[in-house]
Amino acid sequence: MKKTGWNLESIVEKLPEYIEKLKTVNEVLLSNLVMVGEIPAPTFKEAKRVQFMLDRFTEAELQNSSTDEAGNAVAILPGKEGKENILIVAHTDTLYSEKIDHTLTIQPNSVIGPGVGDNSLGVAVILTLPFILEQLNITLDSNLILLGASRSLGRGDLEGLRFFLSNTDIPIIAGVSVEGVQLGRLSYSSIGMIRGEIVCTVPEEYDWSRFGSVGSIVTINEVINQILEIPIPKRPKTTIVFNSIEGGTGKFSKIPKLSFLRFEIRSESDDMVHEIYQRIEDITTDVSYRYGDDISLTIYSKRRPGGIEFSHPLTKNVRSIMKYLNIKPRISPSTSELSAFIDQKIPAITLGITKGDRVDDEKEIIEIEPIYTGLAQLVALLLAIDRGQCVDDK
Repeated sequence: MKKTGWNLESIVEKLPEYIEKLKTVNEVLLSNLVMVGEIPAPTFKEAKRVQFMLDRFTEAELQNSSTDEAGNAVAILPGKEGKENILIVAHTDTLYSEKIDHTLTIQPNSVIGPGVGDNSLGVAVILTLPFILEQLNITLDSNLILLGASRSLGRGDLEGLRFFLSNTDIPIIAGVSVEGVQLGRLSYSSIGMIRGEIVCTVPEEYDWSRFGSVGSIVTINEVINQILEIPIPKRPKTTIVFNSIEGGTGKFSKIPKLSFLRFEIRSESDDMVHEIYQRIEDITTDVSYRYGDDISLTIYSKRRPGGIEFSHPLTKNVRSIMKYLNIKPRISPSTSELSAFIDQKIPAITLGITKGDRVDDEKEIIEIEPIYTGLAQLVALLLAIDRGQCVDDK
């Protein structure tokens, strides 16, 4: 319900003041960023990073600071009224193993290191948010649920957030997913997706005396060739992505016996995703039979298309906030945390905090100066949600 005496204009007119005040939280935010970012947190191994979040939540005297069965970090910043609840989430896992050097380098205008933008900055923002609101002298009417979600990436398949949303008895009016990069990101819908892996294994009893090219790489190549022959419609928008291929030992004297192909099917239509998956399943069966190799096909992530409309008040208010801050919106569908909100029919969006480069590289870079604009954007959105400006009255 919209609250009388409030409109978006009354919120955005304070943004220049907020941006200046937000520069005073620089030291706390960067301190949290470095401490979070230097804790390795590959998917399924986020426990140390989650514990750090819980320690920070306790220091901030938040309510109900705890972890759950999925390994999430959860805490509540109580509102003045506490009648409604807003969930703000950042995934805690990164793409990098414990073997990678996780040292972050702070330079005058940037921070460099593995996973700094995806998503150590997002986690640092969640941790710093209570302090940010205090510095801005803002107390929300709604409770603010802070969630560090575990097991989000890859095979994690959003397990942490899905578990929380499926098991909480707290009614949530809106969700905000925070990503470190890119500033201007605006995702309010999800595309259909299947993410899977094809594994080709040459059996021990294989007849190596057969003429022609042999080995698991050849077989995987045939699978790829046939997948490329699948007709892709222009409508609904659909694509097949080959994420990676691995095979062989790197030695000339060894015939490769094991190869992997990781892929994604993405489409605006759930039916199209499953139709193409069925075609790929048929291809692997056919190639396995003709080549005599064992081929397995495994799905480890699924998404269903959905989300809120472009005209939804939540989306409209975000676009207005971005316009006021001279942020150019980068509107694109998402396959991230947004999908879990969609499954629970909770209106939600994904936002980025700053500009970055070399994303998914060990030398990932984020810029410091745009962070303040990104934080002002986030604060304005939370105020708009809290004041009832993002409610769809339809």
